Amino acid sequence: MTTYLLAGGGTAGHVNPLLAVADGLRARDAAADVLVLGTREGLEARLVPLRGYELLTVAKVPFPRRPDRAAAAFPMRFVRAISHVRRLIRERGIDVVVGFGGYAAAPAYLAARAERVPFVVHEANAKPGLANVLGARSAAGVGVAFAGTPLRGAREVGMPLRREIVELDAEALRAEAAAHFGLDAAKRTLLVFGGSLGALRLNTAFGGAWQDVLDAGWQLLHVTGQNSDLPDPGVEGYAVVRYVDRMDLAFALADFVVSRSGAATVSEINALGIPAVYVPYAVGNGEQSLNAAAAVRAGAALLIADADLTPERVRAEIVPLLADDERRDAMRAAAARTGIRTGTENVIALVDEALAR
Repeated sequence: MTTYLLAGGGTAGHVNPLLAVADGLRARDAAADVLVLGTREGLEARLVPLRGYELLTVAKVPFPRRPDRAAAAFPMRFVRAISHVRRLIRERGIDVVVGFGGYAAAPAYLAARAERVPFVVHEANAKPGLANVLGARSAAGVGVAFAGTPLRGAREVGMPLRREIVELDAEALRAEAAAHFGLDAAKRTLLVFGGSLGALRLNTAFGGAWQDVLDAGWQLLHVTGQNSDLPDPGVEGYAVVRYVDRMDLAFALADFVVSRSGAATVSEINALGIPAVYVPYAVGNGEQSLNAAAAVRAGAALLIADADLTPERVRAEIVPLLADDERRDAMRAAAARTGIRTGTENVIALVDEALAR
């Protein structure tokens, strides 16, 4: 029996691919022992036990960004974290470590190396995090979601995705999806969303241009986010929803998407072959623009800067695209060529290679 330790967490971007790989390992071999290493503060503390996996924890030790008291305490705290994971590896008989970035990943990589246990790195973003940059230097295998991600020895494997996305049959679900959102299955649908909390810029732009979308002969499914106070005009063909817990149904209905460009979002849209306009979140290290870059280069998507997305820009650029069947068909074909639905299997193949060595 193989014992796997999957390390990572903090945000959904780290936890969801980790859980997809955990499910893939369990589906392949019910006897495999799949453990997860995370922190008590991250999203994994709730999601991992809910999925039925044992969560082992390590102290959250952020890399210092400035010379202060926390920076002075960092070396000792980090050494203790590594020692803790080394002890877990020995006590639990870990055969291989798979890291997905986040606070738990860096001590896991260094502990695995010290214990001579092979480890594999998966990076979800086109701009890698510090933990994965560190881990890739001595990993047995490195997988990235996007081509061109600057990690040593990287292989493009795609993103491990939720089964409901991987197995989505949009045509078979379209009637159910339309009924779920109170829309017409026979009409083309523009899906706009900005994440669970919403995106003010997207909401403002389409809150001012929804009539233009309808006038173009389309209907609009607008997921505004839980924190939004955008009013619902209550008109036929414009569905305003605060939150969607069945994104598979939203994607099944979508003929075109306007969204943020988080790594999972881009990977899911590409995997489903849906043409898109991405509006990268303007805060951060610019990773959202990089996440969308490959799809834009392939002709599967367009990019509009957050500051530039206005109702006028929607009317000038997005609405004409809705009327251009030939261009959208070309974008759809490009998205289908770019997308990868086998990310989970590809990461597991890297793990198998590491074990075989």
